[in-house]
Amino acid sequence: MAEQQAAGVPRTGRRWIPTITLLAASALYGWSFVVVKDVIAQYPVLPYLGLRWAIAALTLFLLLRRWPGRLEWRMGLPVGALLAVGCLVQTEGMVTVGAGIAGLLTGLFVVFTPILDRLMFKSRLPRRTLVSVGAAMLGIAMLTGARGGFMLGDLLLLLSAVAFAGQTVLLSHARGSVGQLGLVQLLACAVTFLLLGSTGGIPYPAISGSVAMGLIILGVLASAVGVLAQTWSQRQMSASSAALVLSAEPAFALGFAVVLAGERLGSLQLAGALVLIAAIVGHEIDFRRAFGRA
Repeated sequence: MAEQQAAGVPRTGRRWIPTITLLAASALYGWSFVVVKDVIAQYPVLPYLGLRWAIAALTLFLLLRRWPGRLEWRMGLPVGALLAVGCLVQTEGMVTVGAGIAGLLTGLFVVFTPILDRLMFKSRLPRRTLVSVGAAMLGIAMLTGARGGFMLGDLLLLLSAVAFAGQTVLLSHARGSVGQLGLVQLLACAVTFLLLGSTGGIPYPAISGSVAMGLIILGVLASAVGVLAQTWSQRQMSASSAALVLSAEPAFALGFAVVLAGERLGSLQLAGALVLIAAIVGHEIDFRRAFGRA
């Protein structure tokens, strides 16, 4: 994201702080897949999404204490629309797909982002993107084929990755305050899901203790605090370094799903998961620069 990546690198001796902060945000995002899976097993999808993003928007507004300006509304609404689409299809996909696999498939937004940037803004398409796409397709085939084939939930998660990639591309070309752009996105999601839930006549059941805890974790930590931590970190480091750290999110999602949710993968699924992670992380490594080649 252009504005988030424009600032300089921290002073020597403190360079590890943004990296650790961004890695913590990536871990938080990975953990959120397990929490979402638990919440939607007990609560309807649209009411959950409405409450989650309303909590997130309120939290970020209280932290910023400043309403977005006209520029942020104009730039942020299309970005927020793609975020809302991505969250909706991602959550619907997670109804039938485990948290670990959901994290892996959603993480493909890292690979899809330069493709959409090329299509939308004629940006340069790195050769390694094509290699990563091929590896990702192989990983998906191994991951889904081992459990009987490609399902609707898998398709929805891949569509969410495309939507999140579009969100990333538009945000990278947006102008305005980063915090206020983030607030516009959260407000767009909250209003969208609250309206969809109310017009669809979907009831809001009583909230149990576990659902309330999940909403707090997802709304306050994974959405509001996570966005601020990521924004601050990316102001202190290069774009390539930030992207590499964020590509750890799918691995965190899979790890938390195994440890906390007890998900298990067969040997072919595990191999497919490793291929997917390699495609995502490998896409963010410039091997020529790493090995000193021009």
